[in-house]
Amino acid sequence: MKLTIKPLKQKDANRRLAAVDRLAADELGLSGGDFIRIEGAEGTAIARVWPGYPEDDGSGVIRIDGRLRQEANVGIDDKVTVEKAEVKRAESVTIALPQRLGIRGNIDSLIRRELGGQPVTKGQNVQLPLGFGFMGGQSQAVPLKIASTSPSGTVVVTDETEVRISEKPAEQIRSSGPGSEREPGSPDVAYEDIGGLDDELEQVREMIELPMRHPELFKRLGIEPPKGVLLHGPPGTGKTLIAKAVANEIDASFHTVSGPEIMSKYYGESEEQLRDVFEEASEEAPAIIFMDELDSIAAKREEAGGDVERRVVAQLLSLMDGLEERGQVVVIGATNRVDAIDPALRRGGRFDREIEIGVPDRDGRKEILQVHTRNMPLAEGIDLDLYAENTHGFVGADLESLAKESAMHALRRIRPQLDLESDEIDADVLKSIQVTENDFKAALKGIEPSALREVFVEVPDVNWEKVGGLEDTKERLRETIQWPLEYPAVFEQMDMESAKGVLLYGPPGTGKTLLAKAVANESESNFISIKGPELLNKFVGESEKGVREVFSKARENAPTIVFFDEIDSIATERGSGSTDSGVGERVVSQLLTELDGLETLEDVVVIATTNRPDLIDSALLRPGRLDRHVHVPVPDEEARRAILDVHTEHKPLADDVDLDALARRTSGYVGADLEALCREASMAASREFINSVTREEIDESVGNVRVTMAHFEQALDEVVPSVTDETKRRYEEIEKRFKQSEVEDDPIEAGGAFQ
Repeated sequence: MKLTIKPLKQKDANRRLAAVDRLAADELGLSGGDFIRIEGAEGTAIARVWPGYPEDDGSGVIRIDGRLRQEANVGIDDKVTVEKAEVKRAESVTIALPQRLGIRGNIDSLIRRELGGQPVTKGQNVQLPLGFGFMGGQSQAVPLKIASTSPSGTVVVTDETEVRISEKPAEQIRSSGPGSEREPGSPDVAYEDIGGLDDELEQVREMIELPMRHPELFKRLGIEPPKGVLLHGPPGTGKTLIAKAVANEIDASFHTVSGPEIMSKYYGESEEQLRDVFEEASEEAPAIIFMDELDSIAAKREEAGGDVERRVVAQLLSLMDGLEERGQVVVIGATNRVDAIDPALRRGGRFDREIEIGVPDRDGRKEILQVHTRNMPLAEGIDLDLYAENTHGFVGADLESLAKESAMHALRRIRPQLDLESDEIDADVLKSIQVTENDFKAALKGIEPSALREVFVEVPDVNWEKVGGLEDTKERLRETIQWPLEYPAVFEQMDMESAKGVLLYGPPGTGKTLLAKAVANESESNFISIKGPELLNKFVGESEKGVREVFSKARENAPTIVFFDEIDSIATERGSGSTDSGVGERVVSQLLTELDGLETLEDVVVIATTNRPDLIDSALLRPGRLDRHVHVPVPDEEARRAILDVHTEHKPLADDVDLDALARRTSGYVGADLEALCREASMAASREFINSVTREEIDESVGNVRVTMAHFEQALDEVVPSVTDETKRRYEEIEKRFKQSEVEDDPIEAGGAFQ
């Protein structure tokens, strides 16, 4: 039967599996565990049948990984002949190990376990995860070679198979089969080694793979195939990896240009080195020239510091689109500073397509984690979905570091069993290694997400339950921020745009910052916290640049909540005659542009807090900017009872403590006051206990300590309410004015409330 090749899912790669479309499998009489022969135009591969994915039903698709595609000498979307294969059980298999493996003892059982159920042939290269933690300091597979099998031909390794170790090292045994010998220097990366970039990978394949493998399509259409692709995005998202995978999959020669390497102090030598790369690529076509960190050799000529840089850019322009034909040579550029590149390079005929490689979402992060934990001996119960959810802002490189660091943590655990003076590791120690849940948790604490490094603030574990009272305020925040992110289909159906921003205002200590943290946590968003004054800079233009960078980061890492604490410090009323050289006014103007300018904010919400709404520029408060104004009021008795519940949840309270009575007696107390009240009562109880016992008795009798009502009475004398009735009335007056302005859909002059 003829079936179409597609890539395998990341989690199933490197196991010699073929996921066959279920209808085709039924027609061929295949079931899970059977073996099939995949015949391409110039090669054959044997694989074990794996149940097809639901999305492939009836589509005539077979999914195999890069290694099997290489053996069958086929590419994605090629047609292959598939038939059932009879594979005998292996009585014995002789394995050749690399010369410098560094493992002593009996590793037969380890190899048998890893190879179990896999079809193997004499001369075949096999990648097995035996060298965990010892090969280059990271979890990666060890290249073994099948020296011989009994019986001969393709056999399957079972629990009864005898595994022997060859006296000859793997390097001295000749490989067999198509694609078994790789071209030196060619990247060994398949599409299955890239997670979370399916759409971007499809675009790159369309631009590069299609013209190289089927140039007749473009001749028929009468157009020139694309000549260049520019990959841009934050560092660590996988730009270089995509270039390597494409070069590997289409069997093209791969030429790397590193900016600093080609720069020379001698006149004309830099341009000559660049010409040499293009000439070499033309001779070895089809070829890919990969220019990493393109901004280092192709910066804007008007900003270039020296003559050499300008000449290199000019040489690159003429090589990419000059008088000489380039043939089947595609240039891939990668940069994380796309705006720094000379604009002449970014036109058609040079870099025809610009593809943004963004920060992965939750599903993408799960795929990346599956790639990096594929060769790891994971303990049971490790839930990668959980880590994918809790790694907001992590790019592929960060997730690789997470996997690597958890492996190193597991390694530290077994280090006492290692003989550090020996060059070899005991095989029994290798078998015992497992990466556990605690290893992952410990690794997660030490890794910062690089996509948010400059502006990231880790959100404390605050949820709605930890915010006492304020039910109406919480409900309004849910509707404004959580709903658009959780139910985008409803907003699309109703043709509604989500709110751009929310202003939380109210007396100090009522819980405005706490609410912002809770809503970020509950809506599973990235959280960028900005303290107003830290944006201000003495140099002209730097403050506005800071605002731009914050919003740029937020767009890259959406969904994001940008939190401006005390926004009145940077967004005061313009024209108020301040003496800050106009920097405050320029920051406000930049804020207005970012919130409601030409660039739309997709899945980015701004939350601002203030206790002085009278100082904020009125233009910032109109609809389309901070268009929801939420009053965080002084808590009433019911809310005070809820806040006391939160702050006394884990305290050892005596039976005489009456929280209802305390709630009645604390009129005018805000959340911060009530927290201070509970803390002061606990301190009074601790003081009394410590003064009544000796140091030796403390550990034995500490379990008897209780916070009594008398301690709360002492605390009430110490902690006084921070909000007066007059302050409360002023904020209620502001709330009325805001509501009136929302009805009229007109900006307000909030200042009148404080006059």
